[in-house]
Amino acid sequence: MSNRPIIRFDVLTLFPDMFEAVLGQSIIGRARNKNLIELNFLNIRDFSQDKHRRVDDYPYGGGVGMVMQAMPIYNAYQSIVKDLSYKPKVIYLSPQGKVITQSFCRALSHEKHLILLCGHYEGVDERIIEEIVDIEISLGDFVLTGGEIPAMAVIDAVCRLVPGVLGQEESFKDESHFSGLLEYPQYTRPAVFLEKKVPEVLLSGHHANIQKWRRQQSIMRTYYKRPDLLTKAVLTDEDKAFLNKIEKN
Repeated sequence: MSNRPIIRFDVLTLFPDMFEAVLGQSIIGRARNKNLIELNFLNIRDFSQDKHRRVDDYPYGGGVGMVMQAMPIYNAYQSIVKDLSYKPKVIYLSPQGKVITQSFCRALSHEKHLILLCGHYEGVDERIIEEIVDIEISLGDFVLTGGEIPAMAVIDAVCRLVPGVLGQEESFKDESHFSGLLEYPQYTRPAVFLEKKVPEVLLSGHHANIQKWRRQQSIMRTYYKRPDLLTKAVLTDEDKAFLNKIEKN
């Protein structure tokens, strides 16, 4: 195995301890220990030139709230890129950004180095966005108190697509949104729970029948829960025939 991680993340944040508490555990934590991924969390306050480590100020033109200053963010960014021969992709977590999707996470998993900028208060000075940010992304059309939770979500969603993190590629290929469909229902022991039985086909040992049942369940779930996804899903003729049958019923 190479001594270099497959993908590197540098996070510019006011709350680095939040990341260690969440991403230091479970699958992402193990992948980090195996050196499949590299995670660095930089405290923007450490790059402030103010003796009180101040990183925000009142907005020009007036208004409610504070704005994160450009210089501490820029200094933090420069500490990462000053010795690099390339420019990492810089992502600003913002409610004004493009809503993240599974396909976008898949594309990011092929990057070798990502820098995530977590905003706070009323956001960051627009000039830092113009100077270093490549793309703004959002978890959805709602507002959070800061960019830390979205950044954690991005890291988790991207890292689990990195080879070796989940162990088997099939672990994520059957999941919701990977193929454009929602995942089929899952069951485990016991075979009967509160008088509810596991579908017989899953106990049959007939692999082809199980795969067919799972595919049809994915189509059915998507039709009833997220019909909007069907317009983008790749469907075979057999899938389309099954979908037509559902619609007629």
